Amino acid sequence: MKKSLLLIYIAFTTLAVQAQDYGTEKDMPLFFEQLKANLDFPLRWQHNKKMKFSQWKKKARQSVMQTLQTPPPSSGFHLQMGESEQREGYSATKCTFNVSDWCRVSAYLLVPEGKGPFPAVLMLHDHGAHFSIGKEKMVRPFGVDSTLVKDADEWCVKCYDGQYAGDYFAQNGYVVLSVDALFWGDRGRKEGVRYDSQQALASNFLQMGSSWGAFIVWDDIRSAQFLATLPMVDKKRIGCLGFSMGAHRSWMTSALSDVIAASANVCWMNDTEHLMTLTNNQNKGGSAYAMIIPSIRNLMDYPDVAALACPKPTLFYNGLRDKLFPVEGVNAAYQLMREVWQSQHAEEKLVLKSWDEPHFFSKAMQQGTLQFFDKWLK
Repeated sequence: MKKSLLLIYIAFTTLAVQAQDYGTEKDMPLFFEQLKANLDFPLRWQHNKKMKFSQWKKKARQSVMQTLQTPPPSSGFHLQMGESEQREGYSATKCTFNVSDWCRVSAYLLVPEGKGPFPAVLMLHDHGAHFSIGKEKMVRPFGVDSTLVKDADEWCVKCYDGQYAGDYFAQNGYVVLSVDALFWGDRGRKEGVRYDSQQALASNFLQMGSSWGAFIVWDDIRSAQFLATLPMVDKKRIGCLGFSMGAHRSWMTSALSDVIAASANVCWMNDTEHLMTLTNNQNKGGSAYAMIIPSIRNLMDYPDVAALACPKPTLFYNGLRDKLFPVEGVNAAYQLMREVWQSQHAEEKLVLKSWDEPHFFSKAMQQGTLQFFDKWLK
C-alpha cells in the first residue's frame, strides 16, 4: 500500500516537473488563450446600450485618454516656414512647428492653387520597419540628398503603387500636412537606424510612466490641432488618412480629437482574438511597440476604440491577401463598427471594404479615399 502511494506521488511529481519545462512558445505565454478569454471589453458600446450614446462616448473617450497618461505640455506651435517648391496645381513647403514644448518637428505642407480656405488632410505615414523616411512616404521630398529621394521613390512604388498620396490629394484641392512620427525620418535615432531599438525606446518610455505608442497619438492629435490654425484651412473640413501603422494613427486621432471631421484608414483593423495568435506578426513584438497603449485592452478592443469616431464619416479598407491582418478578424471588427454606426442611424457615413490586395495602398484605393473625402469634406 505504501509503495503504491509512493509510486502515485512520484508520478504526479514527475508530471508537475514536466509541466514546468517551459512556459512560452513563440514568445507567447502558454496561457495566452486564457488571457484573451479574460478580456471582456467593458466599455464596448454593445455592452453599454442602456446609456445614451453621447454619455457612453464621453465616458469611453475619457477612459481611453487616461491610458495615454499625461499629455506633453504645449504653449503654442510657433510655425516657421522654410523653402518652397511649386508643383503642378499646388505648392510644397517645408515648415517646422512645436508639436509640444518638448519637441519641434519638421513637416511638409502642401497648399493647392486658388482661393481658400481649403479642406485639409493630415497624412499619417506607415511603419514598414523602414525608419529612414517618414513624412517622405506620403509627400515627394525636395531639397534633400538624392539618396533620400531614391529611398522615398522606391518606398512609394512598394507600398503606394508609385503615387504619393499627399501629392495626389493636393493636386485635387486639399491642404496636406505630413509629419514624422518619433523614430522616423528627421526624428530618428541619433546613432543611426536600428530595428531592435524600438524595444529599448518603448521600454524607456514605460519606465518613465508613459508609452511610445501614446506619445505618437498625442503628436498626431497636436498635428491635427496645428492644421486647424492655418489660415488657408477650413477648420470644419479636416480629415486624416493613413496606411498601415498610419491607419492605426488615423482612426485613433479621429476617435480622440474633435478637430477631425472624417477619416480614411487603410490596412489596419482587426480584433485581439485574431491578432494575438502563435502565427500572426503582431505577437513578434518589435514593430507592434509603436501602437501599444498599456491597459487599453482592459477597456476596449481595436474596433471599439475606432467606434468612438461615430457618427463621423469613416472609411476602412483592408486587403483580402494581407498576411498581417486575418480576414476573419477584419470581418469581426467591421461587424462591431457597423452595429455602432447603425445604432446612430449613420450607416451611410461608414465605408467598410475589403480589396483583393495584399498589404498595399493602390492607386484605385487612393482614388476611393479621395472620392470619400470629396463627398464629406467638399
